[in-house]
Amino acid sequence: MTGRSVVDDLAARLADRLSALAGSPVRVHGLARLSGGASRETWAFTAEGADGSHRQLILRSGAGTGGVALRVEGVAMGAAARAGVPVPEVVDAGDDGGALEHSYLVMARVEGETIPRRLLRDEQFAVVRPRLVTELGAVLARLHAVPLDQLPGVDPAGDPLTRLHTDYLGDGPPPPGLALGLRWLAENRTEPGPESLVHGDYRLGNLMIGPEGLTAVLDWELVHIGDPLEDLGWLCAKVWRFGSPLAAGGLGTREQLLDAYAEVAGWRPTAAQLQWWELHATVRWGLMCRVMAERHLSGAEPSVELAAIGRRACEQEFDVLLALGLAEPETAEGVAAPPEGGADLYGRPSAAELVAATRTFLTDSVRPETTGRTAFHAQVAVNVLAMVERELRLGDAARARHRAALDGLDCADDAALSRAISAGALDDRWDEVLDVVRAGVRDRLLVANPRHLALPG
Repeated sequence: MTGRSVVDDLAARLADRLSALAGSPVRVHGLARLSGGASRETWAFTAEGADGSHRQLILRSGAGTGGVALRVEGVAMGAAARAGVPVPEVVDAGDDGGALEHSYLVMARVEGETIPRRLLRDEQFAVVRPRLVTELGAVLARLHAVPLDQLPGVDPAGDPLTRLHTDYLGDGPPPPGLALGLRWLAENRTEPGPESLVHGDYRLGNLMIGPEGLTAVLDWELVHIGDPLEDLGWLCAKVWRFGSPLAAGGLGTREQLLDAYAEVAGWRPTAAQLQWWELHATVRWGLMCRVMAERHLSGAEPSVELAAIGRRACEQEFDVLLALGLAEPETAEGVAAPPEGGADLYGRPSAAELVAATRTFLTDSVRPETTGRTAFHAQVAVNVLAMVERELRLGDAARARHRAALDGLDCADDAALSRAISAGALDDRWDEVLDVVRAGVRDRLLVANPRHLALPG
């Protein structure tokens, strides 16, 4: 851009739009992009009115990709607010080609904490933490009670399994562990709940928590009309527990969540319904990991964060195995041990040692000197380099084992194995299939995130 930066241009557009809404001049200060948010851009800024008043606002911009139109998010948030769901006040929303060029949503900034590990571990939340699961269940019940005629533009999602195939499987079959999950879901459908407004991403990280409890439900980009059990199952998925042994968002038990939901909703979902949707959430996140990675690989949205997410699908494969009783947690030992023997054409430092040195540089020198989104991505890069280092040490042996295992099943690759699982073509050798899937998932996890092996289901 000639003459002024992208940030300056966005600030000027915001000021013009807010001035038009206020009927008097509004100045925009301190526009800064926030860390996190792999699909859309999120910005914080201060709006100064002509009377000298200051207001802290948040801009969500469609300059990224994914999700419903931001204007539709605003519609859903407004209807949810009228039903008693805490949400940020919506100031303005617009579509592509309008005031801000990209689609956008401007809302009031809400104070509180969203970082899950702080919410689950920090002493400042010790008092509120035990009652959060009850509050989250009650809020979901109010959200699901929003009258559907108040939701113009919020569309029905359709059949949940068809949606998984349509949205995430256009580029071929899923990894074998997720194929097992998809087959179980197809063979064990449960009774659906009443058609409702569904947030679609209700979990720690998208919930603003203050000293007194929940202050706002954020990030409505996956909102739709569907089965209310989807939100309950998503909150209980292992990926959103962040290491906590408590199933409901890392905050409480499934029973506590369902009890709180039933007290407000007037009906109680069954354990079988929740189990089905919890596994659906695990499979869905695993498939979403691959789709997000493809945005990076295709060049459409280069991002170290999206690249790293691509390797997380194996965590969900393992969680499927745990949920179906096909694997047990274990402690991964000796992962970082150097390979034994062998001549190295390139000498030392080896490739793994070079990666380790770069990782140490990022950890000790870059991260302490950076803030915000750059510091966040520096940490992601540290994690990526740790993966690369483990693959350099373990990858050759693991690939050889997996090739031999696939050959034993007459499968050319993992895609062929997944197709066979889905079609039942190897059901007469089911124990062998499970052994190959378990071993492959374990080897992928030893590289991507060995600590995940020890986390219970």
